[in-house]
Amino acid sequence: MITAEVAPLPASTGFEAELRLRMPSDIAVVERAVAMVSAHLERRFADAHTVRFNVRVALTEALSNAILYGNAQDPSKHVAVRVAFGPDRIEAEVTDEGPGFDPTIVPDPTLPERLEQEDGRGLFLIRKVMDEVRYNAKGNSVWMSVRRA
Repeated sequence: MITAEVAPLPASTGFEAELRLRMPSDIAVVERAVAMVSAHLERRFADAHTVRFNVRVALTEALSNAILYGNAQDPSKHVAVRVAFGPDRIEAEVTDEGPGFDPTIVPDPTLPERLEQEDGRGLFLIRKVMDEVRYNAKGNSVWMSVRRA
């Protein structure tokens, strides 16, 4: 079950509101979680195409990685999603309960010798479709942001 809560944010933050989700480590709920977030953002962000493509791709990859690799599909663990949004900017954070990883050692999937390998593609896509991407020190939380095109 996905729990969701929306709260307004002070105007000084530059955002209208914040959406928080808590979801189980179940790959079957990723699509529903992404749809919930997108529904909120499409009505409020000035560029619907960015939401429909960039944000959906990045969020799908981040959630999938959190569930499959971070939490190792452990049904006792959850994934937390926080999305702050306004008409010109979206910031999203996905955090799992796993041990974390070092994103700097994930190989570049575009190298000729890596083209047949699957690992690293999700991180590559996230970096390409979002304006800024950062990880916490532990490596179990990814922060992403995108601005109106």
